[in-house]
Amino acid sequence: MLLLALDTATPAVTVALHDGRTVLASSHQVDARRHGELLLPAVQRVLAEASATPADLTDVVVGTGPGPYTGLRVGLATAAAFGAALDVPVRGLCTLDGIAYAAGLAGLAGPFAVATDARRKEVYWARYADPRTRITEPAVDRPAEIAEVLAGQPVVGAGGTLYREVFAASPSAELPAGGELPEHQSAAALAGLAVEMLAAGAEFPPCRPLYLRRPDAQVPANYKVVTPQ
Repeated sequence: MLLLALDTATPAVTVALHDGRTVLASSHQVDARRHGELLLPAVQRVLAEASATPADLTDVVVGTGPGPYTGLRVGLATAAAFGAALDVPVRGLCTLDGIAYAAGLAGLAGPFAVATDARRKEVYWARYADPRTRITEPAVDRPAEIAEVLAGQPVVGAGGTLYREVFAASPSAELPAGGELPEHQSAAALAGLAVEMLAAGAEFPPCRPLYLRRPDAQVPANYKVVTPQ
């Protein structure tokens, strides 16, 4: 196995290679405005670091969000292109699931929530019983609207950091001693989760983007056609 994992649903442009036993190489750059510019060079770097070529890939896993439209589609389109060109399976995983899995690697047991920055003063979020078990569907809401639902639980991710005061965990919430919780997605964690699921024969969700809301770019109302009929 040589599995390529990538995700552009958060400000992180993150790529990793996994051979079924360990992560061979990874790249992680945080830049919310340069997903399209940074992703393919990152893939090239991790392949070179692992002394591999695209032809060696056997699987592709991509984060399906939720995430902003522009960034999210970069990763999904790139994964689809690799799958088509190399004739290898492309599987999708919820980006929040990858962050939850990374939190488990850092020592967080659960229950907890994952929240990423959705802009517009909102967060993408979901609740987890443990790092591998999501118990709610991904959603997008204002932090104050879900603060009561998440009260007393650690909230992992950039959304939890950005709205720390709103999502204040109770003193009884058990955080990993000395552990550093993830803020953005990690392709290395996403790859590890995918490898576990493949080994267990688990079913993957549909490889479709979780936009959860309409894109910012809209056709203006009462649009006037100026081209000749």
